Amino acid sequence: MLDLQSLTSKLPTRVKNQLESYFEALEILTEVKDPKVLSALGPSGVRGMILQRGKQGVPTKIHSGHYAFFDWSYPHDNAEMADLYRRAKKGQWDGEDLPWNISVDPYDPNVPLLPEKFVDLDVLAKFGVRLDDKTKLVLSHSMTSWMLSQFLHGEQGALFAAAQVTESVQFFDGKFYGATQVMDEGRHVEVFRRYLETKLEKLYQINDNLFVIIDSLMSDSRWDMKFLGMQIMVEGLALGAFGLMYKMTKEPLLKALLKNVIQDEARHVHYGVCALREHFNKHITEAERREREDWAFEVALLMRNRFMAYEVFEEHYEGILTRAQWREFVLASPGLQEFRKTMFSRLVPNLREIGLMSPRILQHYERVGLMQYFGGVAADKLSGDQMIHELDREADALAAA
Repeated sequence: MLDLQSLTSKLPTRVKNQLESYFEALEILTEVKDPKVLSALGPSGVRGMILQRGKQGVPTKIHSGHYAFFDWSYPHDNAEMADLYRRAKKGQWDGEDLPWNISVDPYDPNVPLLPEKFVDLDVLAKFGVRLDDKTKLVLSHSMTSWMLSQFLHGEQGALFAAAQVTESVQFFDGKFYGATQVMDEGRHVEVFRRYLETKLEKLYQINDNLFVIIDSLMSDSRWDMKFLGMQIMVEGLALGAFGLMYKMTKEPLLKALLKNVIQDEARHVHYGVCALREHFNKHITEAERREREDWAFEVALLMRNRFMAYEVFEEHYEGILTRAQWREFVLASPGLQEFRKTMFSRLVPNLREIGLMSPRILQHYERVGLMQYFGGVAADKLSGDQMIHELDREADALAAA
């Protein structure tokens, strides 16, 4: 990161913070070494991080130029996908059946949305910001609303991407399954929106890094890149994030909502592994595989940078803390550290399983501290029921500690 203090010290705080956000965006984009990856991510990076198209208060139009793949013989061409389709039909649920009658008070210390130790208040105190009991709950409410808002935005992206994938996937059994995922994603948008609107009464705009990823994968014309972007990257990371919030929250309605969503997401990521495993290992050139490896790595970095919660900073702490101080606070917060750990523990094994973790790219994951997740269990070996059982066990252990 460039030393901006001497360059911007005399500027107003808001202007200085805006300039620093531009430098952060440029730093991310200049990390991209492969010109093909830069051509794929660069325009989306400009639209998302520089122009901030997701924060302009109007609907965003993203051009999509993919082919729809029709097969008039209607083959049974993938038994694993056919099994996923059967499981998905049995696993449908109605968001109306969640216990919406539960009263949610974001400021009730007896039913915390997130544990107090989710953030490191000592770091804030080091910078002169000391929170009393009320402002601690305000921060918890804001962080929970921010994370759930990003979940909601990601699910809208998943809804539209699932529709595109259903059109473009080249397995007919995959089209059947894809239709159930479109329904799943619509239901996820429904329940997250309802929870934010009626229980937390707060909605944050889409994070710039998340916008870049959604913009990039929606506008890419290649079916396998849509699969990689949504089914492996976004859905895989979301699965980890949902699981961690399910484990940490004490709010019963949110816990019930997340339990149902996790069951769906486990199938979605399995679908991505199933569709791409053979394709990436047998049906693309080495140059194409290297491009997809590099693209996945760059998106992993964007997702890692996604959880800086700058939108909360701008609401509550701009003018009190610098962006650098806020970034130090976020990076030091135990809950957000665990978020990153859990997300990547779900992502990296899936990249390994589909053949995008060659020795060439491993050194880059090692350099940014993500190789520790390489030996984890991939999505095709882990069901939603297994995930919930594991999360409940971990939650019980946390409660007993």
